[in-house]
Amino acid sequence: MKILILYLTRDGQTQKIAEHIASTFHDDTVEVLSLREHFHISSEKLQSFDTIVIGASIRYGHFDPLLEKFIQQHYALLNSKKSAFFSVNLTARKANRNTPETNVYTRKLLAKIKWQPNIVKVIAGALYYPRYRWFDRVMIRFIMKMTKGDTDTSKEYEYTNWQQVSQFSEQIRKLS
Repeated sequence: MKILILYLTRDGQTQKIAEHIASTFHDDTVEVLSLREHFHISSEKLQSFDTIVIGASIRYGHFDPLLEKFIQQHYALLNSKKSAFFSVNLTARKANRNTPETNVYTRKLLAKIKWQPNIVKVIAGALYYPRYRWFDRVMIRFIMKMTKGDTDTSKEYEYTNWQQVSQFSEQIRKLS
């Protein structure tokens, strides 16, 4: 099986998750690419994969605009393939916000795109306060305070449930 994993990341956690997914496919050919760097990937190259997985993160309540643009350009091809989508966001750290049905960002995206992935997963991301620019650190801390999250800006917090990511990988494997 040939698998393509495309990702859009802000601070690296979505890439880390994409690479973890790829590492679980030992007998398959897996290619992991940044969608930002490979936005103009050809339809011919996309067609050469059996399964296409796309992962994207949320920042300030929005996916990167490149995500919808890419999906709009390739939705017919994506719908003709086995495919999966994973959303990475801090809201998913809460048990009542970590499914496609309960995560407002993922639900809104799926309602407005023409691509219908076979599997959709919502994964909690990470909070890298020391790495953020001053403005982002202040804004994200404010949002976290409002949502009763971690606010110590001297620390990094990883909320990603790696067992959940491995289970998602297994679901992708079963698509074949």
